[in-house]
Amino acid sequence: MKGMGNLGSMMKQMQKQAVDMQKKMGEVQESLKERVIETSSGGGMVTVHVNGKQELLSVKIDREVVDPDDVQMLEDLILAAVSQGMKKSQEMHQEEMNKLTGGMNIPGLSGLLQ
Repeated sequence: MKGMGNLGSMMKQMQKQAVDMQKKMGEVQESLKERVIETSSGGGMVTVHVNGKQELLSVKIDREVVDPDDVQMLEDLILAAVSQGMKKSQEMHQEEMNKLTGGMNIPGLSGLLQ
């Protein structure tokens, strides 16, 4: 019977830890949403802003790079800037996950923060 009391105590502790983890995850989500990364391509001709939740917030294109006869170059510059911004956002996301989990890979947890 005494063993069951320890089990109950362990279950309560696990529930408390789960609630604490949920609270921390909510805080991390808000933090990631507010943190903005700026990346550019073409020497600053195309600049994008991406937040830590991998949401593209803005795209700024310098007038000098807009050439109706070379749309492909503009498309490539936009793609490069957005790709770099998303990569940095994912790195920021992973860094925050590592802080939250102490570096342990917990399956399914990463998806909860997106």
